[in-house]
Amino acid sequence: MSDLLLAMSVFHFLRPLWLLLVPVIVGLWWLTRRRRSGRNTLSQGIAPHLQAAMEVGRNQAHRIRPIDGVALTLLLLAAAAAGPTWSRQPNPLVAQSAPVAVVLKVTKSMDAIDIAPSRLERGKQKIRDFLDLRAGGRSGLVAYAGSAHVVVPMTEDASIILPYLEGLSPDVMPKEGADFAQALSRAQALIEDEGGGALLLVADGLDPADVSAVETAPMPVAVLSMLPEGTRDRGLDALGNRVIAVQPDGSDIRRLDRTLNASYRQSLLENSDDPWLDRGPLLAWPAALLLLLWFRRGWTMHWGAAVFALMLMAPGQARADGLADWFWTPDQQGQRAYDRKDYTRASELFGDPLWRGWAMYRAGRYAEAVQVLDRVDTAQAAMIQGLSNIRNRAYRDGVRSFETALTRDPGYPGAAENLEIAKQIVAYVEAAQEAQDTQDQTELRADDVTYDNEENKGQELQVDLPQEDAAAGLQSAEQWMNSVDTETGDFLKSRFLLEATQAAAEGEQ
Repeated sequence: MSDLLLAMSVFHFLRPLWLLLVPVIVGLWWLTRRRRSGRNTLSQGIAPHLQAAMEVGRNQAHRIRPIDGVALTLLLLAAAAAGPTWSRQPNPLVAQSAPVAVVLKVTKSMDAIDIAPSRLERGKQKIRDFLDLRAGGRSGLVAYAGSAHVVVPMTEDASIILPYLEGLSPDVMPKEGADFAQALSRAQALIEDEGGGALLLVADGLDPADVSAVETAPMPVAVLSMLPEGTRDRGLDALGNRVIAVQPDGSDIRRLDRTLNASYRQSLLENSDDPWLDRGPLLAWPAALLLLLWFRRGWTMHWGAAVFALMLMAPGQARADGLADWFWTPDQQGQRAYDRKDYTRASELFGDPLWRGWAMYRAGRYAEAVQVLDRVDTAQAAMIQGLSNIRNRAYRDGVRSFETALTRDPGYPGAAENLEIAKQIVAYVEAAQEAQDTQDQTELRADDVTYDNEENKGQELQVDLPQEDAAAGLQSAEQWMNSVDTETGDFLKSRFLLEATQAAAEGEQ
């Protein structure tokens, strides 16, 4: 479903009673128009041919008149007051682009070279293009043949996925076959952890027995067919418009992205927890443009010119002159800056402490965000405080914030998971501090090491090294990384074999 069709399917008015003014406005317009059109200004006793010559504007009886502009303006204002809407207010804690689990078929058939350089290599190329197009959207990678494996869990950093994607080949898969059902289960688990999302299957075929699993999947599924033009597959043909054929340009990837995001946004619209976004203010702009007609001689309501000039004033100039406060509240001005991704400016404009704290978090002002959010006693505020503390490396404070969020709302999404991760970070830091005390001081390679160690485990150390020693340490670490000769494919082959062996052992039990 396209964005336009999706918007039309959910379009409604928040305050429909204002629409009762529409027939009143139309009635007044019709009466005024009729009276004007029926007015006879001809003098009696004048010959018809002289009347036609003396009259001015007789053939312009149907031209646009002031009442037309007034009526149209009132109709626009009535519609704006009714509150048209077709989308919900964006939740700052929920991604607006669909989290996508990419499922790649890695079988011998994908090595066919009927699509250059091969079906598998072209599929990898399309996946890279897809990740580049999403630019920060959360994505994960699942590979399957006779068994299915999560190659990379959901992440916002596409650069993490790319080396593992390059290492995939049929040789690294521990078992031959095409078990799509298991791959679907792995991908569904990734998407459920995200709270929703979509699935992209990149394959050259699908078993007809798996068609029903795709059609009944609890998430949107799109398929990129790696078959050359003219080649048919029963399973893919049965999926109909879910399947998009691979193209030499990027049109297939753009279409996939639009399809998956539209399906995801439709699921977000069904979430009744988020309020609808009032689009009525958009109609104020065409109503304001109609005010330009009032500059014409003979038109009424000339007082609208000054107001119109102020409304058209650029946002930056309006702020400089202090005129923005005439038309927008501080929160509305902050929202405008936030939508432009000017988070620093938004944090200065927002009056609501929750939004101001969230804007500070997005701007990287983590310590200030924590202080501002102390004024808000909600689980959401504590959640943002926890994220700010973690980003600010105040891990203990992050643990306390997540605990506060769970105290205020035990079921708040993501709070329990983040609390567990924060505790693991604290435990790791303290273990590293304790282990450091047992090392020889000459092996330390940091100029200034500081740990969050509230329980006073071990001893605090601070070692100053000469610059040349620090540079040597970095160089040796880089050389060590370059000396690792394990290929990504070898690593994946060992990991997949271990996972398949463990799965078989669990199945026997």
